[in-house]
Amino acid sequence: MPTRRRFLSIVAAGAASLPLARAHARVAPFTNVWKGTAMGALASLILVHPDRARARALIDACVAEIVRLEAIFSLYRNDSVLVRLNATGAAANPPHELIELLSFGLALASLSAGAFDPTVQPLYRLHAERFARDPVTGPTAEDIARVLQVVDYRAVEVSSARIRLPRPGMALTLNGIAQGYITDRVADRLRAAGFDNVLVDLGEARALGHRADGGPWRAAVRDPRATDRTLWQLALGEGATSALATSAGYGTALGADPRAHHLLDPHTGRSANHYLSVSVTAPRATLADGLSTALYVSPPEHALALLRSYPAARAYVVDAAGRTSTPRIA
Repeated sequence: MPTRRRFLSIVAAGAASLPLARAHARVAPFTNVWKGTAMGALASLILVHPDRARARALIDACVAEIVRLEAIFSLYRNDSVLVRLNATGAAANPPHELIELLSFGLALASLSAGAFDPTVQPLYRLHAERFARDPVTGPTAEDIARVLQVVDYRAVEVSSARIRLPRPGMALTLNGIAQGYITDRVADRLRAAGFDNVLVDLGEARALGHRADGGPWRAAVRDPRATDRTLWQLALGEGATSALATSAGYGTALGADPRAHHLLDPHTGRSANHYLSVSVTAPRATLADGLSTALYVSPPEHALALLRSYPAARAYVVDAAGRTSTPRIA
């Protein structure tokens, strides 16, 4: 499993100091924190609520939900639904969460002209294996051409009764959207339980309400050239800035050259290097997660067209010189 460098971090959780402007006005709220891992990334939940016992019980339920969803989407668990699907080429009566997320991924693949492609997993395996043998050279052009024959999102068959990968050697990865999806599931569960001031950070972030001190939740995007430096900060809250995700190829280098990384272009079979990083804000983390990946892989001339398909999202692009720009779709 490759090591993931984090390019998104929470600036501060905020200590409890001011009462919530709602039913608990006379009771100082508490900040309840859980830290762990999810889908191979460091993770945390922060709940602002005066009832510590209730908050702890709900955190435990959310952690159990994370574990349950990992058993569907993880590529690092031999018993996951996705691993078994890749091994056999089909899954009968798949979980509805897998159908929902894969359907979203295939729709994003179509809108991004294949820049985002859930069938890219065989290409990732090829690069990881070849660079493990030779950190400098990696896969040959012939290797890539052979594997690209089974990379095609349009061939995937999805229905409520079955998911099928019709070509021998095809395999799926949902790593570009699963963290965002699980983040949304946890945030939705917390909101449904009446927790209105929450920060969910499972590699991608989604915020509800505000911190215990009444201020906004804030996230920082790190400089991909030096992760001890912050490029910019953003307040997270309701609406279009509820979720934030960042994709950066330098986060998971596969070879000696950091330009050889896990964000692969399904058209060329090589790592995409149009940008240093792409961050996206959106109402939901699933969209922010998938769109940041799709935009990172997309050449600049296609990025605006893709953004027009998601008017509630906003992108922050870091170029090779470390300059941040925000493409305008108007």
